Amino acid sequence: MNILDKIVIDKRKEVELRKSLIPISQLEQSVLFERSTLSLSNNLRNSKSGIIAEHKRRSPSKSIINNSLNVQDVALGYENAGVCGMSVLTDGKYFGGSLDDLLTARASCNLPLLRKEFIIDKYQILEARAYGADVILLIAAILSREEIKHFSEFAKSLNLDVLLEVHNEEELHKSIMPSLDMLGVNNRNLKTFDVSLETSKSLSSIIPDEFVKVSESGISSVNAIKELQPYGYKGFLIGENFMKTDNPGASATDFIKELGG
Repeated sequence: MNILDKIVIDKRKEVELRKSLIPISQLEQSVLFERSTLSLSNNLRNSKSGIIAEHKRRSPSKSIINNSLNVQDVALGYENAGVCGMSVLTDGKYFGGSLDDLLTARASCNLPLLRKEFIIDKYQILEARAYGADVILLIAAILSREEIKHFSEFAKSLNLDVLLEVHNEEELHKSIMPSLDMLGVNNRNLKTFDVSLETSKSLSSIIPDEFVKVSESGISSVNAIKELQPYGYKGFLIGENFMKTDNPGASATDFIKELGG
C-alpha cells in the first residue's frame, strides 16, 4: 500500500467524524459561505510569474519543513511578494495543517486561496467554501471519472475554481471535462517520491488549451520555471522552497524579482 492509499483510508474516517460533528446546515450558515470568490485561474492567465505559494508545515516525503511560522505572517508575506494565489494544506495527520489555517489565511490576505486537501467527499467542498477557500484541488489518482465530474460540477455551483491534479497520461485522459479550470501536473511520483520536471513537459502537449496549465512539486529555482514556460505552463506551485526559510514572504519576493515577474 502506498502513502496515498493510507492517506485516503484515514481521510474517509476523518470526514465521517467531521460530518457527525458539524452538520451541512451549519457550514452553509458560515459568514464566509456567501462571500464573492476570487479567481486563481484568471490571476494565472494574466500574470508573468504565475506563482502559487504554499503554506506547508511538513510532508510525508520530507517530514518537518517548518513548524515555527504563523499562517498570518506567511499569508501577508506572500501577498506582499505579489504571488497569484496561496495554497493552504488542511490535512492534519500527514501535513500538520488544519481548516483553521485556511480561516487565518482568509482573514490575513486578499489572495485567492486553494484548499490543498485529499477530497473524497462533497462535504469537504462545502467545508472549503465555509472556511474561505476560492479553489479546491481534486486528485485524479484517488477519484473515478464520475467522482471528478460530480465534485467539480458541485464546486462550480458554489463559485469555486477547480484545480485537477494528474501524475500521468492515463489520469489526464480520464479527467478532462468542462467543469475544470486548471490542470495541474504533479512532478512527484507518489510511489517513489522521485521528482522530475519531465512529467510536466511530456504531458503538456495533451492538455487542451482551454485549461490553465499548472506545474506542481520540485520547482525550486527560477530556471525550472523558465524551462517550463515554453511548454505552456502559466502556474507554478511552490511550497517547500519558500517554507523551508525563516521568512517565506521575503523568499517569494526575491524569487519573483529574479524571475522578472
